[in-house]
Amino acid sequence: MSDAQRLDVWLDVSCLFRTRSEAKRACEAGKVDVNGQPAKPHRVIHVGDRIRVARPFGRHQDVVVLALVEQHVRRAEAKALYEDHTPPPTAEEIEARRMDRAFRAIAEAAGTPDRRHRRELRRMKGTL
Repeated sequence: MSDAQRLDVWLDVSCLFRTRSEAKRACEAGKVDVNGQPAKPHRVIHVGDRIRVARPFGRHQDVVVLALVEQHVRRAEAKALYEDHTPPPTAEEIEARRMDRAFRAIAEAAGTPDRRHRRELRRMKGTL
């Protein structure tokens, strides 16, 4: 374990973002604050720093850094790297997320086929 680490690397290792590049883009877009200040991806963080990540629908995820590691760990172990202080979602926020998921499912079904569906269509047509 080290005593300092880049923000974008820690966000990736702690599984708050899927990839380091996704964490980097979020930092560059101003969606990540460290100790109340907007943070760039190369900012060095330390144990005890408070990180706030903007999420969809106006939500924020508030975490406190408990540990720093250099390499990826399993998701269950990654949750031990931070203490989550995010308040539970309200009923309105839950409903908004449910509506968004339903809308996306309808839009996806009506839109252009994805890779799997294109393959199925080719198989049905007899061309490959």
